[in-house]
Amino acid sequence: MNKITKKISLSIAIILIFASLVACTNNGQPADPADQGANQEQPQSETPKLPTTDRAGNEVNIPEEINRIISISPSNTEIIIALGLGDKLVAVDKHSSDIEGIPADIPQFDIMNPDVEQLVALSPDIIYATGMSMAKGNDPFKPIKDLGITVVYIPSSSSIEGIYEDILYISETLQVRNKAVDIVNDMIEKIDEYREFGSKIENKKTVYFEIAGAPNLYSFGSGVFLNEMIEILGAENILKDQEQWIAVSEEAIVSKNPDVILTNVDYIANATDEIKIRSGWENITAVKNNDVYYIDKDASSLSNHNIIKALDQMAKAIYPDAYKK
Repeated sequence: MNKITKKISLSIAIILIFASLVACTNNGQPADPADQGANQEQPQSETPKLPTTDRAGNEVNIPEEINRIISISPSNTEIIIALGLGDKLVAVDKHSSDIEGIPADIPQFDIMNPDVEQLVALSPDIIYATGMSMAKGNDPFKPIKDLGITVVYIPSSSSIEGIYEDILYISETLQVRNKAVDIVNDMIEKIDEYREFGSKIENKKTVYFEIAGAPNLYSFGSGVFLNEMIEILGAENILKDQEQWIAVSEEAIVSKNPDVILTNVDYIANATDEIKIRSGWENITAVKNNDVYYIDKDASSLSNHNIIKALDQMAKAIYPDAYKK
């Protein structure tokens, strides 16, 4: 098996794992910021109330003082850095290795099979994990939790609202909620601007978004934040009648004839060119009009505040005349 084939297999495996876990994201939700007066300053005399459950619904005991953080999820790593606490990271997962803002030479661990002894040796105050780590049916962090170390699970959210809640939740555990409120409010403001434009679109373009390339094509239907993003922009996902992350056939895509094709596949050199030269795809409107575009992989696949970057790229790809700047 060559390197590309291995990477394709890994990507598809991750997609399938993700699909089985997104349903967990509605447990242990923090309250909506608007309901809590999120823009108000926390009174100096009061200690912020720490969450008692994680985002997967597990009971947790959050330390009142956190100085040593481990993040075994790139999405969570980016959130922690955005909250201004990257200097407290003492280890991350291997997929976080190229994220700007992590300390130099920081230890890195495997998401699916982290080295428990090495994690414990780092004396973390808290570990932020993803539900993907439990995909094999067992909890690799149980021995760590048995030692009294706090492990917080944050499954990848399937909705934009869930992403807001993830950001707020992490901020609450780290007692920097006001910073998260600023991030979320900024997201809401930008998304509302796109939504306002999208609501005025009369002739909606149809879109196919590819997240795994040939020969094993994967995409998504409704119930995925990327589908929300397409709809916010005033376009229509050609697979909206299906749900969650799905395998698709080339014949199905050809028959639906999308106006625009987007891809975030990064394990194929020139993924957009590969799509354009596929046999039988030459008569698809998107291919004929050269409307095939690459969208940043991390921004479009990690469920955090950086989806705004992907939303901007998607807007310029789908409706370039409206988003020239």
